Parts: sequence; C-alpha cells; structure tokens
Amino acid sequence: MVNQPIIQRLLNNLEGYINDLRRADDITVEKIIADVRSQRFVERTLQIAIECCFDVAHHIISDQGFREPTSYGDAFVVLGENNVFPMESAKQYQLIWQLRTKIVHYYDKLDPVQTFEIFRSKPNIFDKFRQQIITWLEASV
Repeated sequence: MVNQPIIQRLLNNLEGYINDLRRADDITVEKIIADVRSQRFVERTLQIAIECCFDVAHHIISDQGFREPTSYGDAFVVLGENNVFPMESAKQYQLIWQLRTKIVHYYDKLDPVQTFEIFRSKPNIFDKFRQQIITWLEASV
C-alpha cells in the first residue's frame, strides 16, 4: 500500500515549487539573460520540481512492488505500464527528466532563452502530473 502521507507531502511541495515559478512573472527573457540570479532561480526551481516528481514515482514503484526502472526516466514508464497514468503522459514526464539531467550535468551549457521558454511552458505539465497521481491515489483507496 502506498504511503499516502509521504506522497501527499511531495505533491504539496511540488505545488509550492510550481507556484513559485508562476509568481515569478517579473522574469522576462531579457532578465533571465542578464541576471544570473533569475536564471539560477528558474533552473533550480525546475530541477527540484522534477526531482519531486521522480521521488513520487519511486515511492509508488517501491510501495506497489512494480518492476524496477532501468533508468531514472524509466520510472515514469513503469507508472504508465501500471496504469498510474497513460503511457503518453509517461513519455512527457521522461522529457522533463531529460531537462533535469541538462540542468544538473550540463549547467554550463544551458541556453538562457531555452530555459526561459521551458520556465514559461512547463508548469502545466507539473499540474497534470499532480492531478494524475491524486486521481490514481483516490482510485486505489
């Protein structure tokens, strides 16, 4: 059985990170290029939001006894295989994991304009992840 308090805490944290990004409406593409603090805020907040999704995935996989993922991004595929959410969503979540990899391992090569575009376009994918996990939790009780 899934440890719901842990999952709920992680989902609440995720909501907070995404709200932080949404409230940062003063960050423009010009600002993210010129202001390293703004760039780092966006990168780090995206990173921890993605890590939060990964932690949720691994808690569910472990608690449910699903197959062990072969890679970090495969954790989302495992959830798709087990109908936690549709496989199409799993593929989208794999893409955000790739973003996390770029932020962590290729931080010196990130394009601030791309970072800005992701910052403005990705909050909805996190909302979708949260809602799909909540729906699955409610159905599995």
